[in-house]
Amino acid sequence: MRRIPVATVLLLLVAGGVWHLGAQAPQSPPQPDFAVWLEGVRVEALERGIRPDTVARALASVEAPEAVVVARDRAQPEQVQSLDRYVQQRVTTQVRRTANTKARTHATLLAQIEKRFGVPAEVIVAIWGLESNFGRFTGTRPTVTALATLAYDPRRATLFRQELFQALTILDEGHIALDELKGSWAGAMGQPQFMPSSYRRHAVDIDGDGRANIWTSEADVFGSIANYLKNAGWITGERWGREVRISKDVMARIEAAVPMRSTGCRAVREMTEARPLAEWTRLGVVQTTGRPLPRATLEASLVRGVGRHFLVYRNYDAFIDYNCAHSYAISAGLLSDAIR
Repeated sequence: MRRIPVATVLLLLVAGGVWHLGAQAPQSPPQPDFAVWLEGVRVEALERGIRPDTVARALASVEAPEAVVVARDRAQPEQVQSLDRYVQQRVTTQVRRTANTKARTHATLLAQIEKRFGVPAEVIVAIWGLESNFGRFTGTRPTVTALATLAYDPRRATLFRQELFQALTILDEGHIALDELKGSWAGAMGQPQFMPSSYRRHAVDIDGDGRANIWTSEADVFGSIANYLKNAGWITGERWGREVRISKDVMARIEAAVPMRSTGCRAVREMTEARPLAEWTRLGVVQTTGRPLPRATLEASLVRGVGRHFLVYRNYDAFIDYNCAHSYAISAGLLSDAIR
């Protein structure tokens, strides 16, 4: 093949507009000044039909992004801790005792919620415990400021900008007063720690006062958690999953035979495709007691920790929908089992 002279190649590159020697990589557009950006939020909120007085009151105290909120966003325990360590720290003996005490205290109310929504009482209590330490801590950070900070931060700006407008809508509809709208650094609200969009989709009024009060009404809190899980596909009468024992040889067979999921949030992509329990038995998976897996028609996916592993069923997807992190979802399942 005839070789083209180097000088000719260079000339063609320059003429074709692809001469990049010494050129810098394309830069993202500079982020606008926060005050300018916030004015854009104000204009869009009004265009969405949120009343001017609501917008003015809600944004009046938002002066600058809060560095601590951004820092917390970069160091979420569900993302930086191993599954095993997260479970060890959160499903403690004391937490299990408290969960059982709360389940007994609210047994009548929980039974009513379970009958209406089909979600077990122990599952509701487990979520309640993990989210707000059974209602003891719901957050003290002003929700609008937290959401504005994360909406301005470029990492997940689109997501949190929409949540900010949802929070303004909640205020505009009169569900809660501005000085009471406080929650976590991420803008999660009330005892179930709902994001504003989740509140508007799933919060329900159980106590009949005309307001879905996830801040102080335990009836509304339990009902809203159950309604969320029901809407996420909870199937009455099925387990969430079970812990299993897997040797190194069995794990090698699984890695060769069962692919990982390829779509969904990060946690979903970190679990295997679903297979019948009979296939997991054939591969050598056993219960932690060493006994064979049950003979059931359910399909299960494998969630791997450092030393602990779990086969999870369809109801596990509802936990993942609530919080897309295996450490959280496994903790919810194990705590619910401890209550039962």
